Amino acid sequence: MNMRERIANGKLFLDDCEGLPEERLQAKKRMMQFNQTMPDEIEKRFQLLDEIFGKKVNAWIEPPFYFCYGSNIELGEECYLNMGCSFIDDAKIKIGNKVAFGPGVTIATVGHPIHPDYRRLMYGNPVVIEDNCWIGANTTICPGVTIGQNSVIGAGSIVTKDIPRNSVAVGNPCKVIREISENDRQFYYKSNAFTEEDIAEVYRLNGNVSDK
Repeated sequence: MNMRERIANGKLFLDDCEGLPEERLQAKKRMMQFNQTMPDEIEKRFQLLDEIFGKKVNAWIEPPFYFCYGSNIELGEECYLNMGCSFIDDAKIKIGNKVAFGPGVTIATVGHPIHPDYRRLMYGNPVVIEDNCWIGANTTICPGVTIGQNSVIGAGSIVTKDIPRNSVAVGNPCKVIREISENDRQFYYKSNAFTEEDIAEVYRLNGNVSDK
């Protein structure tokens, strides 16, 4: 088993061999290029994102965006990453479709042994975020976590364990506080209710139509 296979299998590893430093260096160059683009250089940003992820990307990412490799991140359709997100992708990060990230979200796939004698060593554990999730600002998602479809993670949460589908979860450590319900279809914030007229007006002013 080589070092890359050790990483993929959750074994202890070090990352100073097998071309890993060179791969990270190239990723840092692309990261710097992306983070230094001007706001109107949209085409250049998408070209760089395709290079970063190693495939065609249909997502909006606000600079700055930080990562180790980029190629270990699988990003679904129509995702949105607000500014300052950091993805530590030594192990795989799999993100579904229409996932929204607030600013300053960290995803870590790497841990270190607790004992100081072994702390230089690392181990990886993939992170999965399923379709239609909303990850609040300054959330940290720890190695090995899966966040189920449609779930919402409150701002500032530390997610150390799996979160089931259709859940609202918050805190340190992050815990489920309730399920998403029909009440959430009626009210968008406290007692503020959805109305057909209000939704239609928003889309009219924005120059498009609802995807309902």
